[in-house]
Amino acid sequence: MKKILFLTALFSAFLFMSCNNKAAKTFANPIPVKFGDPFILYASDGKFYMYGTDESGLAGFKCHSSTDLTHWTDEGVAYKADTSSWGTDMFWAPEVYEKNGKYYMFYSSNWKENPNNEEEIFRIGVAVSDKPTGPFTEMYDHPIFDPGYPIIDANLLFDKNGKTYLYYSRCCYKHPVESEISKKMKDEGKFQEIEESWVYGVEMKPDFSGIIGEPVCLLQPPYKIDDPQAEWESRSVLSGEINRRWTEGSFIFEHDGTYYMMYSGNYYKGEHYAVGYATSKSPLGPFVKADNNPVLEKNTLKGGIVTGTGHNMVLSLPNGQMYCVYHGRTKDSGDARVVFIDPMEITSDGKLIVHGPTTTPQPAPRLK
Repeated sequence: MKKILFLTALFSAFLFMSCNNKAAKTFANPIPVKFGDPFILYASDGKFYMYGTDESGLAGFKCHSSTDLTHWTDEGVAYKADTSSWGTDMFWAPEVYEKNGKYYMFYSSNWKENPNNEEEIFRIGVAVSDKPTGPFTEMYDHPIFDPGYPIIDANLLFDKNGKTYLYYSRCCYKHPVESEISKKMKDEGKFQEIEESWVYGVEMKPDFSGIIGEPVCLLQPPYKIDDPQAEWESRSVLSGEINRRWTEGSFIFEHDGTYYMMYSGNYYKGEHYAVGYATSKSPLGPFVKADNNPVLEKNTLKGGIVTGTGHNMVLSLPNGQMYCVYHGRTKDSGDARVVFIDPMEITSDGKLIVHGPTTTPQPAPRLK
């Protein structure tokens, strides 16, 4: 009898360990972090640190950490603005980079220098810390530069040529653009004008104190209705949802001599938010949009529960595996944005493919 009880206990323990081991090798989206515009830093200490736009309206940014990209620990507030900060509110889209033992956080916020009482006066700033969890403090008492129009969504490229490039999005605010799409909407009586956001790139000073040269417009919504990209990049406008077309949330990386720039289109609060990409042989273009866009979009038309997929970044692991990190919404999350992590790849013929959005269990990332 004792032998039977012992064997039963041993078998139960085996099942318990097997189930736990199995669970540890899989994960499912969305992960339990309510961030918009997520960004993950794989730091030199071997840990992952995630930052994003806080859904609670925090005047700053929180940080979550992980050792396996599956289980996440809330590290608290990494950066918080105070009365001495150049930014006032609407703290968006932080990205953190490690360089020479320091951690640099780039983010956008409304600027307190607002003599004309503009509704949107976003600029980009940088804060620094000795630790990836913060606290981050302002490097300067002003934005990195002032282009004369509101800008958001900073992204950096430390290029193999030794230069550092800053990419950002010009806001739609007070930026009406004439196009065949805007004419169509006006003729149909839907919208009198269509505002657009565009992606720019510029070289940045090594100390992040300013820019070198003039920004270059790299991506914008299609002008012509018969442009292959026009349908997916204009869904929010063509559906009558809003009179704006976005090209924003850019993320650039180099792969086998080609620069891939991923970007988001459509209304960031709507169901049509989606991701495409363009390629170039130079960090500052010209960029050509891919013919397999969009590479990430809602899956509700295919029986799924995910909408509003966008503002992504690419996490590359030492083993060569690439992951697309982005936010989306589900039936359970409602209006709150939650984080997704899905595998992606560059095929042998140079195509970028994102295997998502997913909500079913998938293999956990292999870190070695």
